[in-house]
Amino acid sequence: MAVFDYVAIGADGKRATGVITADSARSARKELRMRQLSPLDVKEARQKSASKTTGRGHLSGTDLVLTTRQLAMLIKSGATVEEALGAIASEAEKPGTRRVLMGVRGRVQEGYSFSEALSQSSKAFPPYYRAVVSAGQSSGRLGDVMDRLATHLEKSRKLRNKLLSALIYPMVLSLVAMLVVVLLLIFVVPAVIEQFETLGQDLPPLTNAVIGVSEFMRGWGLLLVPALLIGAWLLRGAFRTPAVKLGWDRFVLRLPLLGKVIKSANAAQFARTFATLSGSGATVPDALMAARGSVGNEVFRQAANTVRRQVEEGQPLNRAMRGTGVFPPMLVHMVASGERGGDLPSMMGRAADYMEEELDSNATVALGLLEPLLIVMLAGVVALIVLAIMLPILQLNTMAIGA
Repeated sequence: MAVFDYVAIGADGKRATGVITADSARSARKELRMRQLSPLDVKEARQKSASKTTGRGHLSGTDLVLTTRQLAMLIKSGATVEEALGAIASEAEKPGTRRVLMGVRGRVQEGYSFSEALSQSSKAFPPYYRAVVSAGQSSGRLGDVMDRLATHLEKSRKLRNKLLSALIYPMVLSLVAMLVVVLLLIFVVPAVIEQFETLGQDLPPLTNAVIGVSEFMRGWGLLLVPALLIGAWLLRGAFRTPAVKLGWDRFVLRLPLLGKVIKSANAAQFARTFATLSGSGATVPDALMAARGSVGNEVFRQAANTVRRQVEEGQPLNRAMRGTGVFPPMLVHMVASGERGGDLPSMMGRAADYMEEELDSNATVALGLLEPLLIVMLAGVVALIVLAIMLPILQLNTMAIGA
């Protein structure tokens, strides 16, 4: 099965371009005519990179949500997976999205199951996504499962966007604060301090310290940018080490307010993914594995591994979760209630709803405290610089009065 680029004329007379998978160029033209398209040019995409011709590209969060929702609607309406993928790919606006979907469709046509075809595009479809699809195929309710998965992705993305939008103002404020301090140190401080140095007067320690920082910024400031980039790259490599990441994630969870926000975010994502998977017919160990892959905190990931191992040994889920000491007590109680009532997916979903609301509240409080804290820090730094400039002036006045 090959991938072809095509140029065709639609039934409305408009020019259309895209990609299509077929055994040959002739088969591609035949399929285009079945779609009521008159092919003008059909050629195999040999010149494209392997990642593009096989569909191993990347989908943005928005594209993934939209694609999942469209797949759910088409499959529930009776379309096959192959037909649904072809229809969505033909209407996709981004070439990268079309290639990914046509690559998946091509593998489905070759005889792979839907989840196996998705696994070849791991950058576009995360592990828990493929696990949900696999569970949906096993249960025979793929359309309903895809609909539930689309809802899960929409809620997760909505929450992520809300947090990111709330962080915009503090980030801009921080950048402005840093720029103001740098400008003061590079341009203002040297011009003012130069007047005192001509008097041959001993300057206060604070003034000398500010002068030292100013001289460093003027002499070596340009080297700070690549140094910071190299430092960030080294830190990124260090955080990929399991021991370092585990230690950092454990430290972050212990922070007074930020720790609660991060813990709520990971617990909510864990519960939402588990509810989606278990509601799709997956077993508890498989749902735990997928939920583990959906969280970024290493403490939660290791706790999920421990819970999965204990559940496979026969221990109740709520007892295994309680034993880790990581999951919020409310989530553990909801799980216990779900196990007793035989409705674990529903209780997990309710717990996720509650924790997402709690996360929203905690994040609002944390960001509300962060803004005045940044303002106070900026005011403190500027006050130190002003004080360093004023101290020699006060010292001169004192000497003049004493004389």
